[in-house]
Amino acid sequence: MRCFIGIDLGSTTTKAVVIDENQNILGRGITNSRSNYDTAAAIAKQEALVNSRFFLFRQALGSTNALNGALDGFLGQLERDFRAEQYAEQLEDLGETCSRSLATAHFGDATKAVGEALDEVFRRLQADAPAQFAPGAKRKSDFFRDIAGSQYLAAGEAVAKEAGIRYDFLLNLFDRSIIEVENRVYGDSIKRHLLAALERAFIALPETASRRAQVEAPIKGILDTEMEETYTVGTGYGRARLPFSKEHIRSEILCHGLGAHVMYPGTATVLDIGGQDTKAIQVDPTGIVESFQMNDRCAAGCGRYLGYIADEMNMGLHELGPLAMQSTKTIRINSTCTVFAGAELRDRLALGDKREDIMAGLHRAIILRAMSILARSGGIRDQFTFTGGVAKNEAAVKSLKELIAENYGELTLNINPDSIYTGALGGATFAWRAVVEEGKTAEARQ
Repeated sequence: MRCFIGIDLGSTTTKAVVIDENQNILGRGITNSRSNYDTAAAIAKQEALVNSRFFLFRQALGSTNALNGALDGFLGQLERDFRAEQYAEQLEDLGETCSRSLATAHFGDATKAVGEALDEVFRRLQADAPAQFAPGAKRKSDFFRDIAGSQYLAAGEAVAKEAGIRYDFLLNLFDRSIIEVENRVYGDSIKRHLLAALERAFIALPETASRRAQVEAPIKGILDTEMEETYTVGTGYGRARLPFSKEHIRSEILCHGLGAHVMYPGTATVLDIGGQDTKAIQVDPTGIVESFQMNDRCAAGCGRYLGYIADEMNMGLHELGPLAMQSTKTIRINSTCTVFAGAELRDRLALGDKREDIMAGLHRAIILRAMSILARSGGIRDQFTFTGGVAKNEAAVKSLKELIAENYGELTLNINPDSIYTGALGGATFAWRAVVEEGKTAEARQ
């Protein structure tokens, strides 16, 4: 099967999209961007290819009716078991890496006790691992570093207290080891983990045992199908660091414009608010960029700004939007400067303003800044497509809708749940065009 891949290397996350010869989206993948951009790109692509396999599993099993209405439940169990297998491998790797770090650490007389405490920490992490992937389990993140990190820190603090050793010794081992582990690609074990997960899924869902042969055959057939990486195009904040030739690199503007057009063919104006920048793009009816504007080098009004506010409020980034939606009073925020955000936030709290009202004011200020960039690009035309990570923030969307209505009247506003993948989708579409329409080969891919 020929596949066309787009990779969007952003400042905070790296995304990948896989499409087939008919331009159908097969899979999407995401990982946290790292100092090692090659690895981030490889892992995002790997995640997208795994996601593609699950898409093909669904297609194949759906066409056979082998699961007779239980398809969603079975695939959900299969994916949880697969993620649990992946997590177990990485957790074991982290434990071994921490042990090697201990061998070169300088903890003096405490070294032996720290080693024993480290073993106990990983015993607890391994015992707790299945609960992380149980049905209904809620995780703030799907990235290994975040899951393992939160579990390690909690277990490490408890074990250090029980053992009477310094907690910072255990913290030091984690900090020295996690970067090494998260910069490894575990591609060779994907098929093995999927097969192990298949066995676990049949055990967890005994009612599927009578149909095992009907379910197993199409899944194994898809696992044996080669997904040929025909052509790859890279884009994004870190595109210059991608391991591709220049021929395989496209600008963020071109990819976001085309990606928005692919999602919504009627798109005329695109607003993308990502982690590092804000882009306002005008496209023609075929998705070709006509004009654009970006914010300056300041990250004000972008995802990084919201992340800073979340840190100041001691909240998760995902909690800011819901809090702002509780606002009952309009507060004007004078600055979206990241440097001064903390000071203004503290001043507002000291004046007695409610947190939810401050958050609503901050979201409105971010969108006002975006509106000025849109105005410089040519304004807002119908249809208007909002993309990027901030498009998932309900308070930002609310402010945007209000400001559009105030300044431009009623327009069609498109927001896709997968809008964070817009740039990667544009890249994948450029890859498809390079081969199908322009006749290029994959020889210069990497």
